[in-house]
Formats: sequence, structure tokens, C-alpha cells
Amino acid sequence: MYLKILIILFSLLYQNTAHSKATEKNQFNQKYLSNYFSALVSVTNQKNDDAIIFFNSSKFLMNKHDNFLREYVFSLVLGGQVKNAINQIKRSNNSNFFEGDLLLALESITKKNYKQAEKRLKKLLAYQENEAYEFVIIKILESYNHLFLNSKIKKNSRNLGRIDLITSSFQNCYLGTKKTESNFLNLINSSENEYSRYLFFHLGNIIEKKDYELVNEISKTIDPLMSSLLIAQSKKWIDENKYEKFNNYFSCKSENDLLAEFFFLIANLYSSQDLFKESNFYLNISNYLNPKFYFNLSLLAENYHLNNNLEFAKKILNELSDEEEVYHWFKTKKITQFLAEQEKDNEALDYFEKKINKFKNPSTKILYDIANIYKKFKNYEKAIEYYSLVLSKINKNTSTYADVLYRRGGSFERMGNYEMADIDLLKSLEIRPDDPYSLNYLAYSWLERKFKIKEAMEMLNKAYNEKENDPYITDSVGWGYYLIGDYENAEKYLRKAVELMPDDPIVNDHYGDVLWQLNRKMQAKYFWKNVLEFEDTDEKMKKDIQNKLLNGPNKI
Repeated sequence: MYLKILIILFSLLYQNTAHSKATEKNQFNQKYLSNYFSALVSVTNQKNDDAIIFFNSSKFLMNKHDNFLREYVFSLVLGGQVKNAINQIKRSNNSNFFEGDLLLALESITKKNYKQAEKRLKKLLAYQENEAYEFVIIKILESYNHLFLNSKIKKNSRNLGRIDLITSSFQNCYLGTKKTESNFLNLINSSENEYSRYLFFHLGNIIEKKDYELVNEISKTIDPLMSSLLIAQSKKWIDENKYEKFNNYFSCKSENDLLAEFFFLIANLYSSQDLFKESNFYLNISNYLNPKFYFNLSLLAENYHLNNNLEFAKKILNELSDEEEVYHWFKTKKITQFLAEQEKDNEALDYFEKKINKFKNPSTKILYDIANIYKKFKNYEKAIEYYSLVLSKINKNTSTYADVLYRRGGSFERMGNYEMADIDLLKSLEIRPDDPYSLNYLAYSWLERKFKIKEAMEMLNKAYNEKENDPYITDSVGWGYYLIGDYENAEKYLRKAVELMPDDPIVNDHYGDVLWQLNRKMQAKYFWKNVLEFEDTDEKMKKDIQNKLLNGPNKI
């Protein structure tokens, strides 16, 4: 990136040196170059607010360097200044880049000047070979513009798979056709979980028809723990009879709301490819079109988090309203996570415990999250307390109930209360007898306690047959063989575990142990020394490894 910046600056220096020979009046001003350089560096360092200040101070270059306007527009949009970005493009009269022409076309659509939008969208066709997503954006915007202009759906010849079905769902909803329900159901019932989001829009459409009985029936089928944020919030509204909330945030009769949802979809596609700058660009356009739907800011915060910009992620989270419980909770949970990632565990726990007291009647999902967070902080007593609350509120014959038992059982096991741990884990397995993680956890615990060794090995092998490439289960099988003295089989599985998870301290430690027992002591020491270098190795393990390097492993 820095090389790219230097090339741009060299080009500017050359252009302006040549220009100064023609006229002293337009002699290049070093101040503009310096500010432009600072703007580009700020962009690279994800300091977007600083970048905008520097771009504003170097507008002299707007019509002198082709890339200036694009970078400036990107920074403005990333800073939430979409309207300003559009105005800068219009003033420059030099929008020879996809995003610039896109914003102009979008302005025409939002002003209901669909004929002008048609012309501007045709100009975008020149860019359609550049990138697959740009082709998608052009074609879908063309279809929406046609819909808004003619009040009918344009015949589809795009072959864009699920994107076509999503577009058709919203466009039929806009027109109020009978196809709306079947289209949304096709999305929601897809085997791919990422389409569960569209349940929100399906429910909103049913509520608009005032079919509250059907809405309540659908709500009962929503998993209270495993659903996404948007669907969990939807369920809470329905449970509290706050049906009007749906239309407060989104209406498929609103052109802007439809376009906002489309750009959220595009942002999601870019985010899934780790193209966070592009994703954030389209998220900000989505937010500009429908600022009511602030729930989408959760993806913006996730993007900055994944791009290691915790400061800005936290800033975005603080823009989430505390009005809606599920998103208020999401903000609390993520800020706790950020503090923990910065190795501020005490501060994180203190923040977390102060915040949870503000939730007077927390949903089952929030109680479940609280339990999981306490477990991560190794406060197993509190975790068990909250897992028990969750279990008292959910159906006993569901996979979800089994999952909570598994987690509570793991907490009992960590406290050394093996009797209660076994009760929970065995009960979980009664509901899900083939669940590889429950089988693995219970079997590993039994082996460590030298309890029911034969049954434990059978359970481990059953878990491995279900998930043979899971590194944790592979490690457990190998360690199981080690504990019963079958070092040949132990080495085979532990070697595979190291291959699957080469930087895990426990796996490397286990592999070193089995190599030592096979009299491959030099290799054993190599893997133990690796453990000392890993960042995740705790102090107790480091002391144990130092002892092994001197004396070898303890006898079984």
C-alpha cells in the first residue's frame, strides 16, 4: 500500500513540475501534496476521520489526479457523509469510477427521477466486466429502477441464484403479490442458515396483513438461544405484542428501505470475502438510505473488529440504541469481548457485571450468553447458576436443552464436581446420543479419572467416526490411547492432531509425551520446546514442560 502511495505522489510531482513550466500561476503547492500523502496514510491506518480532514485540505488536487476523487469519496462514505460524497462528485464533474457513478445513479433513484437513473445506470455498464459484485449491483439496481418506474417486475435473465430469489421476494412484497409469501418461505427454509434473516421481513409482511395468529405460531418455532440477533429481537417483539415495531424499522413499500436492504446484502458478500473496506462502504450507503434500521450497524462493528480496529468497532457499537434489548445486550457482550481481547480481564468482568444488572427481565438468550461469558472467565459457579435458569425456561426434549446440559456439565467438571458433571453429560447424550462433542468431553473426563476406561474409548472412537478431522476430538482419541498405554495408536492420532492444529500447546505437549514413551526423545523435546514458544501457553504448563525437559513425563 505504501509503495502505491509513493507511486501516486511521484506521478503528481512529475505532472505538476511539467505544468509549472507552462504557467507559474498554477505552480504546484507542496502543502497540498503533503496533505494528500497524510490522507492516504490515514486511510491505510484506518484513521478515516483524519483522512477526511487531510482530503478537505487538499481539494486543489481533485481535478488534477484521477485517483484523488475516488479515495476522497470512499473516505466520506466510510465516515457516513454519503450526501457530501455525492455533492463532491457533482462539483468535480469527473466521476470516472464505479462508486462515483453508482452514487449519482442512486441519487436519481431516491429523487424518483427514474429516467435519469436509467441513463446513469447505462453508464455503469462500462464497469460490469471489472468485478462480479459490480455486475450484480448494476443488474439488481436496473431491476429496481424498472420496478419503481413501471410498477412491474422486469423479466429476469440474470441467473444470479439466491440473489435473484431475494430480489424477487422484496419486489413482489413491494407490489403486494401472492408470490411474496412463497418466495420468503423458500429463502427461510433453505438448508443454508444464512437466509434466516429473511424471517424478519416475512413476519413484517404478515403483520402488515394483521394476521397476528400466524405470526405468533411462527414465533413459537424460533429457537430462543440459537437464533440471530435480528430474529431474537423479532421474537421478543412478538412475545410482547409489539407488532408495530416491524414497520417502524422497515417497510417493503418504501423504495429507500428496499435499496438499503439490497446494499446490506452486498456489504455482507464483501465481508464474507474479508473485503472490509468495500463492505463498510456499502453498509454506510445502506444506513444512509434507511437510518431507522440501525441493527445493520452490528455488521459494521464486526467488520472493524475483524480488521483489528477495536477502537472504531467500539465507537460503532456505542451508536446502537439501548432501546431494543437484544441489540443493547449485543453491545454489552461485544465490548466485554474487546476488553478481554486486550488482556483486561478484570476490567472486562467489572464492566460486564455492572451492565447485566441493568437488564431487569432478560430474555432466555441473554441468560444463556451470560452463562457462557461467566464460563469463559472461569467463574463456573455463576455459569452454572445461569445455565440452570436457562434450563428452567426451555423445552426438555430439544437439542437446545441438550446443548445447555453439555455446557453446564462442563462447568461442573471444571469445578471438580464429577458426579454432577456426569449426570448432565449423560442426560445430554440421552437427548443427542451421537453428538461428538458431548461424547468426547465425557469420555476424556472419564479417562483422566481412570473411570470406565473401556466405555470411554468406545465413546471417543464413536465421536471420531462422526468428526474425524476435528483436532480436539482427534487429540482426545490419541490421548486416550496414551493413557491406556497403547503408544503406537496414540502416536498415529496425536500426529494427526498436531497436523490439524500445529500451534496448540496441549496437542504439542501430548505429542511430545507419546514420542518420549516411544523412545524418540529428541523429537519429544523439540515439540515440548515449541510449547514454550507459543503465546497461548499458560505459566503452569510452562513449568511442567521445563520439568519434562529435565526429567521426562510423569509415569501414568
